[in-house]
Amino acid sequence: MKENISISDSINEYLDSLIAEIHLSKNTQLAYTNDLKKYEKYLEDKKIYKIEEIQKDDIFNFLKYLKKKGLKPQSIAHYLTSIKNYHKFLLQNEYLEKDIAASIERPKLIKKLPNVLTVEEVDKLLDIDTITPFDYRNKCMLELLYGTGLRISELLSLTINDIDTINCTIRCIGKGNKERIVPINDYVIKALNSYLEVRPLLLKNKTTKELFLNSRGNKLSREGFFKELKKILLKKGLN
Repeated sequence: MKENISISDSINEYLDSLIAEIHLSKNTQLAYTNDLKKYEKYLEDKKIYKIEEIQKDDIFNFLKYLKKKGLKPQSIAHYLTSIKNYHKFLLQNEYLEKDIAASIERPKLIKKLPNVLTVEEVDKLLDIDTITPFDYRNKCMLELLYGTGLRISELLSLTINDIDTINCTIRCIGKGNKERIVPINDYVIKALNSYLEVRPLLLKNKTTKELFLNSRGNKLSREGFFKELKKILLKKGLN
């Protein structure tokens, strides 16, 4: 077994290894960091600073603490996953001789079917009057999401070089930085071509390959997308 290491140092080393070896997305990295830093803070409040001082009951008590704080079962399960992977790392790197978290079972979650729009509601959502360049942009984004099933992060990461309307495909980078080619239909191609015609008006004399732009000619953010989506839903009377 290696020389004793503090909880703080070992968590930092584990997080560094995730970035260097597994190439997780930034959102996943932030989630792991948040989970484990909160775990570390809880242990420190209990005067536990060394990894060999952590007991199985400490993990159980931390999960109970999260439940008292009002966290949902899904969120608690996510914390437990982060903790189990961290303790597995400690064992694999010979910081500890036993993985105390290995036998802790993840809670069984009740999977609820998501609420979805009806075909009529989708038609209503996509029926956008294209007057301004932003209207063309919004219609293009929604047609792409509906026609391809892209994630929001994938949609907003598209560049003009990712679009191939001749071969009816787009190239997108998904989770784990994995690339895939997605076919697009005639509705999406029409919306793309219409948007690309007015896109120069959004550039504000800038040069960028980002496909979807905001009012300042920069890449549209997730916050910006959801702000626009909310406006459309309110205007259409959709929940």
